[in-house]
Amino acid sequence: MFDLDNWNEIFSTIKKNKLRTFLTGFAISWGIFMFCILLSAGNGLRNGMVTNFGSRSVNSVQYWARSTSIPFQGLPDRRAVRLNNQDIELIRTQVPQADIISPMISQNLPISYGMRNTNSSFEGVNPEFVHINGITIKDNQGRFINEMDMREKRKVVVINQRLNEILFPNENPIGKMVTVGGLGYTVIGVFEENTWGNQEKAYVPFTTAQILYGLDGWRLHRMVFTVNNLTTIEEYQAFEQELRGKLSTLHHFDPADIRAIGIWNQLESYLEFLGIFNGISAFIWIIGIGTLIAGITGVSNIMLITVRERTREIGIRKALGAKPSSILGNILMEAVFITSIFGYLGMFLGVGLGELVNSALESMPPGQMPIKNPTIDVHIAVGAMLILMLSGLVAGYFPALKAVKISPIEAMRAE
Repeated sequence: MFDLDNWNEIFSTIKKNKLRTFLTGFAISWGIFMFCILLSAGNGLRNGMVTNFGSRSVNSVQYWARSTSIPFQGLPDRRAVRLNNQDIELIRTQVPQADIISPMISQNLPISYGMRNTNSSFEGVNPEFVHINGITIKDNQGRFINEMDMREKRKVVVINQRLNEILFPNENPIGKMVTVGGLGYTVIGVFEENTWGNQEKAYVPFTTAQILYGLDGWRLHRMVFTVNNLTTIEEYQAFEQELRGKLSTLHHFDPADIRAIGIWNQLESYLEFLGIFNGISAFIWIIGIGTLIAGITGVSNIMLITVRERTREIGIRKALGAKPSSILGNILMEAVFITSIFGYLGMFLGVGLGELVNSALESMPPGQMPIKNPTIDVHIAVGAMLILMLSGLVAGYFPALKAVKISPIEAMRAE
């Protein structure tokens, strides 16, 4: 156990060697600081890109009809494929990976209320669509489409906040009648959807939209559904090939004709994104660890120089009767003290700067910055600081041990 005399000696040594102490401390603080900044920036960029996927399901798949490009069983190419209610049954009964399912009818129609009017994306969906696209009702304003709306084919509409601002800038839209393409619809809710862009959008019951806009009353424009048990790009590619084969049987086109049906899978995009950012994260870790190693090297060199400079002092202290263990403990205690103080300073500045930037970003309007929550786990920062401390301790221990083992006469002769 070290007494007050040990601390007085440590502070006296630090005071006499201000430049050496500063260089040691700067190497420690800078290494920890840059390590924290690099990891914070990487986390912020990753979090920002993940947020861009919104609250939508990352395992959603959708497909839509196009035209064939290959003749098939006597049928010509350039033949239009038409989706219909049989697609709903196919996904429900023949695609075991499918979970939440919603057929869609999509239109772009004029919508007006009184003297205010605009054009809006107008989509017929199932009630389950809220779980696919991450839809929430804004401030408890109304509700989304429900099963009764579907059964009774009600002419009701849920509008997004952008459309609400245009048509109802100063009044509550719930219960108001809007005109969509010449037909009246009752507004039952205002929703928010964490997706790209800020376009006017409205949702109506799929059954209503299919009767009014589905050609012969049983066509549909797109099928959207979530899938389970697909975790890799390879698994998805196999799933897509299997799905395309089943659709080719239903709609009579060549399974190799990839132009007949368009398929878009958010899971594949998400997995590709994760692969890219895992690579970026690995690169940032390499740079961060390299910075930490540079700090460790600096601390180690300075500790070696420190012990070498104090060899004569060690000899004098041994001649005066000081025990080798006391001398060694005093040197190591000084190393721990310096690395602890400056390591904590570097960690505090690095973590603090990340939190400061995060606070500034949170006060900005959504979508203004491509990064989010650029912070680092404090446990990682503390771990890096402990590694630097341990490195300084090891770097000072062996030369100090060698120095205390030599005789006082030889130590006092050292230059």
